[in-house]
Amino acid sequence: MAETHVLFVEDDDVIREATQLALERDGFVVTAAPDGLSGLEAFRAHRPDIALLDVMVPGLDGVSLCRRIRDESTVPVIMLSARADSIDVVLGLEAGADDYVTKPFEVTVLVARIRAVLRRFGHASGPGGAGQAAEPEEEEGGVLRFGDLEVDPEGMEVRKGGQPVALTPTEMRLLLEFSGAPGTVLSRDRLLERVWEYGWGGDTRVVDVHVQRLRGKIGQDRIETVRGFGYKLKP
Repeated sequence: MAETHVLFVEDDDVIREATQLALERDGFVVTAAPDGLSGLEAFRAHRPDIALLDVMVPGLDGVSLCRRIRDESTVPVIMLSARADSIDVVLGLEAGADDYVTKPFEVTVLVARIRAVLRRFGHASGPGGAGQAAEPEEEEGGVLRFGDLEVDPEGMEVRKGGQPVALTPTEMRLLLEFSGAPGTVLSRDRLLERVWEYGWGGDTRVVDVHVQRLRGKIGQDRIETVRGFGYKLKP
């Protein structure tokens, strides 16, 4: 199996070198960069499988670098922040990051999060059943239709009004959860477990920002907020 190539952008020399060595001991190939501009150059030169971006790096900060990467690629991005600050977290997620890890972190935790992200990017598999729910209209070939929205779980394609919709793999996994149970309220904790593979209570802001991003692509009124409970896809 091909080795996983990680781009790691971190301006602290000690953290960068220690983390790079630890990741390499776990079998990853690591390209490290000390600032955002050299990180962008490294991304374009090496096309890594995943990017780890510290928020506060010089030249081009991590959030801006994430936006630049997302303009060119759907490669998974994990933001690293020294604070669990709402602004840092939300800005990173809105820029297109798939997850975030708060510093200081245990390398074992970081590796687990990297592998969880890579698993869902490797196979954006469909949802695993959600009780009794309204059945979506199904077309030939297993395509699900919700008004002008078409979801093809096998081909991993989405169309709105007949036009293709570009989703990141995390957004696709999220939409597959909703489309597998239209009309059923899915809690944030359930979505964290099913999409992000958190077996514990993670940060629900990750869900909220991704739902917001998904709404912007498939229609603001397609996913309904059920206050105090979660979200549901309108059949």
